[in-house]
Amino acid sequence: MHLHNTLSGRKERFEPLNPDRVTMYVCGPTVYSFAHIGNARPAVVFDVLSRVLRRKHPNVVYARNITDIDDKINKAAVEQGVDIGVISSRYAAAYHEDMSALGVVAPDHEPRVTQHLPQIIDMISRLVSSENAYVAEGHVLFHTPSYADYGKLSKRDSQALMAGARVEVAPYKQSAGDFVLWKPSSPDQPGWDSPWGRGRPGWHIECSAMAETILGETIDIHGGGHDLIFPHHENEIAQSVCAHGGKPFSRFWLHNGFLNVESTKMSKSIGNVLLVRELLKQAPGEAIRLLLLTAHYRQPLDWTAEGLQEARKKLDRLYGSLRELADVEVQPEEGEFLPFVQELEDDLNTPGALAQLFDLGHQAHKAGDNVYERRRIKTQLLKAGALLGLLQQSPEAWFGWAPPRDDLMSAGEIDAVIAQRIEARKAKNWAESDRLRDLLKERGVLVEDSKDGQRWRYA
Repeated sequence: MHLHNTLSGRKERFEPLNPDRVTMYVCGPTVYSFAHIGNARPAVVFDVLSRVLRRKHPNVVYARNITDIDDKINKAAVEQGVDIGVISSRYAAAYHEDMSALGVVAPDHEPRVTQHLPQIIDMISRLVSSENAYVAEGHVLFHTPSYADYGKLSKRDSQALMAGARVEVAPYKQSAGDFVLWKPSSPDQPGWDSPWGRGRPGWHIECSAMAETILGETIDIHGGGHDLIFPHHENEIAQSVCAHGGKPFSRFWLHNGFLNVESTKMSKSIGNVLLVRELLKQAPGEAIRLLLLTAHYRQPLDWTAEGLQEARKKLDRLYGSLRELADVEVQPEEGEFLPFVQELEDDLNTPGALAQLFDLGHQAHKAGDNVYERRRIKTQLLKAGALLGLLQQSPEAWFGWAPPRDDLMSAGEIDAVIAQRIEARKAKNWAESDRLRDLLKERGVLVEDSKDGQRWRYA
């Protein structure tokens, strides 16, 4: 398997540090609101990566954190007059619900910042002792010049790093690029006791401490969105390497590309932020997942309404193939579809893998009465689908999905209209047949005429 390593800037053969324990850490959500489709992309991408890794490595330890200490959470809690735990619990539960609907399997570990304050304080103390961090006016800051390789991940020189600093330079900073490890809390803000006074951790140190606690000092893979390369991941490397006496933090760094909506950057100010739970009212979760996998994970993805409908049609065809193979038993001993697997092992090339999957589905139509071929194709379709998190339900369940509508017809009502249409077609009353078909379409039901009769599904 080869993966593109952001740190080296090239594809490298992936071999874990310990084949008996593969470690992966991915930056998860900050839980102050509902997840949007941009939040879903890394969850889906690294879910697929974990599935592919588990093919060869039975013990993959995958951690994806939840950030539940954050100024946006504080703000929401103040506005609603509740504790920050109420806000974070509410939206963490919503995130889990939405990601589950997209077929994202829960990680092995899901650490929360509030559960790791002692570990965070301990790591900061080590950085102060090694003189990689200093205390100033109630803050603890990491001194970036103390780490010679600072900027290596993001490929930025010192001037670019200073220009890219997220916060204006405070007078107590020794260097403009120094970043906060611990900051004081006012009496009305959440805070925890520490050697430097009551306060709360900075964003970057949280992930370093949680990754160290769960996975160890050097991990195999660290993932996240492209927007996290600088400063978040750059800072994680600096503080982790220095806290661990110079040991590498992560051997591979993987980053998924940005997601735009209808060729425009997703933004609250524009009003084009798409929430996952709203999209789930428009299409099944698998269709949303498929669209997220149609572009290579490192490339930008343009989300469109047309693309979502096309993703659903593609799954219609795959589930249609499985429906045609309903009488065929799966062969557990059948090998995987090698061309498909090879695409995934080439830097998680999901567009190439999907092309192979659709080709396999097409083969089902050409298999005819060849029992062996039909068994092979069905088995490989299901095995390939499982690696992508697709084809995870029965064709009946897939075609029975219905969007929420006030005028939704029941299955019994639909069957009654279908029966009338069958009689009209028997009488060669094509006008009546078309009228009934259009009536169903207006009510959100699509009818398919096939050699086995009339089939329907909710649009």
